[in-house]
Amino acid sequence: MYAMMCKAYGPPESLTLDELASPKPGPGEVAIAVKACGVNFPDALMIQGKYQFKPPMPFAPGGEVAGVVMDTGEGVVSPKVGDRVAASIRWGGFAEEALADAARCVAIPDGTDYAVAATFILAYGTSYHALKDRACLKAGETLVVLGAAGGVGLAAVELGVQMGARVIAGASTAEKVEFAKAHGAADGFVYPPVPLSKDQQKALSDDIKRLTGGNGADVLYDPVGDDYAEPALRAMNWLGRYLVVGFAAGAIPRVPLNLALLKGCDIVGVFWGAHTAHNPKGAFADLGQLARRIADGTLKPHISARFPLARAGEAIRMLMDRKALGKVVVTIDG
Repeated sequence: MYAMMCKAYGPPESLTLDELASPKPGPGEVAIAVKACGVNFPDALMIQGKYQFKPPMPFAPGGEVAGVVMDTGEGVVSPKVGDRVAASIRWGGFAEEALADAARCVAIPDGTDYAVAATFILAYGTSYHALKDRACLKAGETLVVLGAAGGVGLAAVELGVQMGARVIAGASTAEKVEFAKAHGAADGFVYPPVPLSKDQQKALSDDIKRLTGGNGADVLYDPVGDDYAEPALRAMNWLGRYLVVGFAAGAIPRVPLNLALLKGCDIVGVFWGAHTAHNPKGAFADLGQLARRIADGTLKPHISARFPLARAGEAIRMLMDRKALGKVVVTIDG
């Protein structure tokens, strides 16, 4: 089987397509004939050695796959050979075949495209956990989403609207703001690229306050971090919840903690991967519910680009260059 491999830390252009032996599932594992693999920002960090998890070299990036179970390891009762599944695997998905823990597989409903099934675990799982479990978002509240046109951001927009919130979308271009509004956001704003001057930071806070009727955000979903974090925190409503989702803009921010005191707000960490480890039953029950909502059209993941396995490096580059709207997918023929 073929896989797109990282042999040394570097840019996505350094990945190589190599022929490898088929993986054999161990106890509790399944082998999946991969049909599609979602592309996520951790993939870009992982191949550069910047992610918190560092797989042993060489490795294939790609943390969420969809395909058909082709073999099962000892003790596996479900899923069975021939079942259509999506799975969260951390890495190894840019390949024709991949291993997954059986317990981390979700059944793909009939009629759901493999590419769509490969896009929802990280984006929708993260955003649903963030809004439901960590923020306890209520109908009628105002949700501000940064990075609103990206994979997790767009999922947060869509889920926030369905949970009854008024959603305000923040993004790096007017095109991306309009894209988020087309997916349900009530309004939006454009923020400049990092680094932000003090004046630009104040303008960002002012934009959020203006669009929330002067009150500030009840919940703020932040997957970008860097210079956007402090002005966003300054624009929180009393008793608001600021969700720390990621740092796609680059630097991990340091914020004045007196802002949390003055706002009476919570700074809440969101780590989907750890959540699935600490509460696997609840996390994967949520994923099953999300899969069914995608199948019946209630949720509609947006795929902006599809790349064949041999061009998987280009898929990561598209994400790194902030050119993606929604999700990017690597597809495998056969």
